[in-house]
Amino acid sequence: MKMKMRFLSPNSYKLLGRSFSKSLANSDSREKSSFICNSRDDALHLYQKMTTRTPFPRVVEFNQLLNRVVDLKEHSTAIRLFKDICNLGIPVCDYTLNIVVKSYCNCRRADYGFPVLGMFFKRGYAPDAITFSTLLKGLFLENKIDEAIELFLKITREELCELNVVLYRTVIDGLCKKMKIDTALKLFDEMCDRGISPNVIVYNSLIRGLCSLSRWEQVNVLLEEMIDHKIYPDVVTFSGIVDALCKKGLVDKAEDVLLMMMRQNVVPNVVSYSALMHGYCSQGRVDEARKVFVSMVGKNVAPDIQSYNILIDGYCTLRKIDDAIHLFMEMHRKGLRSNVVTYTSLLRGLFRVGRCSDAVDLFDELHAIGLKPNFYTYCNLLHGLCQNQHLIQAFMLLDELESKGEDLHVTYYSILMDALCRAGKLRAADAMFNELHSRGLEPNVVTYTVLINGCCRHGLFEEARDLLLEMEQASLMPDAITYAAMLTGYMVRQKYDEAAKFVEEMDAKGFFPDSSVLGMLLDLREKVEGSNITLSKIIRSLALSRMRECDYKEN
Repeated sequence: MKMKMRFLSPNSYKLLGRSFSKSLANSDSREKSSFICNSRDDALHLYQKMTTRTPFPRVVEFNQLLNRVVDLKEHSTAIRLFKDICNLGIPVCDYTLNIVVKSYCNCRRADYGFPVLGMFFKRGYAPDAITFSTLLKGLFLENKIDEAIELFLKITREELCELNVVLYRTVIDGLCKKMKIDTALKLFDEMCDRGISPNVIVYNSLIRGLCSLSRWEQVNVLLEEMIDHKIYPDVVTFSGIVDALCKKGLVDKAEDVLLMMMRQNVVPNVVSYSALMHGYCSQGRVDEARKVFVSMVGKNVAPDIQSYNILIDGYCTLRKIDDAIHLFMEMHRKGLRSNVVTYTSLLRGLFRVGRCSDAVDLFDELHAIGLKPNFYTYCNLLHGLCQNQHLIQAFMLLDELESKGEDLHVTYYSILMDALCRAGKLRAADAMFNELHSRGLEPNVVTYTVLINGCCRHGLFEEARDLLLEMEQASLMPDAITYAAMLTGYMVRQKYDEAAKFVEEMDAKGFFPDSSVLGMLLDLREKVEGSNITLSKIIRSLALSRMRECDYKEN
């Protein structure tokens, strides 16, 4: 077979590669049902058995194994297995090579995926639209937008593969996710000019991008255009609009969209209902979120782990921990397994109501069932311990993380520094701040703001100003919380002239206060005996700055 393939023309290679790839895909789907592999260890054990057989199994069986490993998100394992397959001399095909390109891209190493293109040509195959779409997706995943656009232009200019809707869809989707919606719309027009018909997936990407920027009129135009071309909005289209409206705080409009999709015989799925639930919970309207949850069950749409997590988190935010635990138990009765998000929400809820020992027990349970705490879990655990005056336990936890070589984040130290400042231990907080560089960490805006707030609370305004200057020298711009910390410090100690000077400095630097700062000052004015001219001037100055910011954003 190999001898015959040497005499095929390049076009024959391309045709053979495509037909072979399709046959492998079909074979893969036919045999998948008998292919059981539920973990990385299962995959490695099966691979060992396959490579001890004589002769080696067909390449389609190795492709099945690699596909399953990728499904398990064990991308680095898939790459190692591929290399071993090549070292054993087992012939691979274009389908195999596409799997390894996908694995490199999912590992955020698209740069390693490009050399695989040479392996295509060496084996007599030609990379197709799937190959290049995978590489483009990988570049977008790594936020290499310019490189992705450059690659796409090269593909179109040199006709490296057949230009089809899959290729355009990948780039349009990547651009929309990176908020480059106008570039995506131009590309959409180019695709149509080339005679490539868009499908509902392309429209969904554009609609989602426009929704995220609140460009609702253009959303309506696209929806009308879809229908004119006999491309009808599906559940993904409507769910995306519901999600976008909820994120903008327009939850009641989102519910209207949900009702409209049902009138158009598009059945909402668990994603649609979960988006609406999340919108209600974000506004503290957990009872209404619960009604959506109940109605979903009534329409035979089974809630998933995310649906439960949204509602559990909503209850924890409102300190309704018993309701959250009841849902947690219900999940398990229905056969749904809690994940790290579930436990993190419950941890936060338990700490918020002061049930520290229960929170620590829950953290131990998380470990016992084989879940790994993530960044948010540790943040909530450290913050909960500090908020409930368990500083020693919080420091012990941080020491344990350091000794285990866990990925440390400056936020962990910022949480503890804040607790030290609130306890009046500014020297200890400053010492921790100075040790960050030796731990390979860089302070961020939050870290500086914590120390600035601590200094202002104790009347150390010179030290706070030094930190503010150091922060700016590190190219870190103060945010609204930094601004409020300085102002609150001055106001509480009735240093109105210094506060006025600070406001002028911030205004000259183009920094606009948010509404919370203005609210704080208005509350303070009511508490100050008599009329204070300087305080009134500060409020007027900040109000004008706020108006300028609103005009700027509107324009």
